[in-house]
Amino acid sequence: MAQTTAALLVLASLLSGGTVNGGTAAGGTPQASPERVRVSAQTAAPNLRACYDGNCKLTIRKTVRFRVNPRFGVTRLSISFTSNFIRVKGTGPGVSGQTMFGMGGSGTVNGIKVRLVSLSGSKAVLRLSTKR
Repeated sequence: MAQTTAALLVLASLLSGGTVNGGTAAGGTPQASPERVRVSAQTAAPNLRACYDGNCKLTIRKTVRFRVNPRFGVTRLSISFTSNFIRVKGTGPGVSGQTMFGMGGSGTVNGIKVRLVSLSGSKAVLRLSTKR
């Protein structure tokens, strides 16, 4: 019972961003250490607002849709992927354009260049830049 309680306390500490050194204090509670153990941020949502100006690095795990500066002639980008290709679609009032490409490729939608950095079935890493 004490081991189960200690394990739950360690898990709760880790999930809340706390620290654990593997030792226990009197009463079986975990002790904090200077070395921090953090829960992975792999499931954190991408910062899509950073892409508004057409320049960002983006890691996505599912289809994303976000606003871009209207100076590009489109106001929204939609990016989806499979394990084989990327699809980027730009839309705005009365306008639509798209590009599709695979590993090692890139495409441009209304002045926003999208380059594929890496691709798997579960995530895509992309670099967006403005075409000059």
